[in-house]
Amino acid sequence: MAEHILLVDDEEKVLEFISSFLQGEGYHITTAHTGIEALAIAKQTKPAVIVLDWMMPGMNGLDVCRELRKNSKVGIIMVTAKSDEIDKIIGLESGADDYIIKPFSLRELLARIRAVIRRLNDSPSAEDHLVRGDLIISASQYRVWKQGVEVEMTPTEFKLLLTLAAKPGIVYSRLQLLNAALDDDFINVERTVDAHISRLRKKIEDDITNPKYIQTVYGFGYRFGGV
Repeated sequence: MAEHILLVDDEEKVLEFISSFLQGEGYHITTAHTGIEALAIAKQTKPAVIVLDWMMPGMNGLDVCRELRKNSKVGIIMVTAKSDEIDKIIGLESGADDYIIKPFSLRELLARIRAVIRRLNDSPSAEDHLVRGDLIISASQYRVWKQGVEVEMTPTEFKLLLTLAAKPGIVYSRLQLLNAALDDDFINVERTVDAHISRLRKKIEDDITNPKYIQTVYGFGYRFGGV
């Protein structure tokens, strides 16, 4: 069955151009022209990946991304002309799994879509359930509970948490975490890890200014502690 991709952009010609290419690659494509329309379609059709334009009138891509992340683990690729590093961080912290800058090639977009789908479908090799403090992490189900309440996570957040929690106390560099949690054809910068870690801490830590689980090792990277 063809994977379902939702394309969101207020420019009709852009939607037609990308849709035609991705359909030729075997994907089932749905399009939306506004943020509100995108949310309604995503809720009804449950796409595998949403390719989401940042700069749209009304409800912009960041707002759509944040709204989706309240109850969905769908893969999200943010599309924008903004190329500053701080903009990339903002996009990732809003809940996006990836970020692509205009202009881009259709082959690059295809590679990123495939990478996000792999992260959604890959089964982790760690033991099925890890108990770490008041966290329970299910590797096979891609689910996390904190004090019995399920914590919603994106595929990238989950892989980062699983990598760190599998070996408490071991220090991982940002590059090691990139290699463990993200695919090779994802165009990475090490600050990407910081953005995902920031979002992850907001979900599992009681005090993000004094994290118990994901601890920073200054000048190197991160480790899992507190258990």
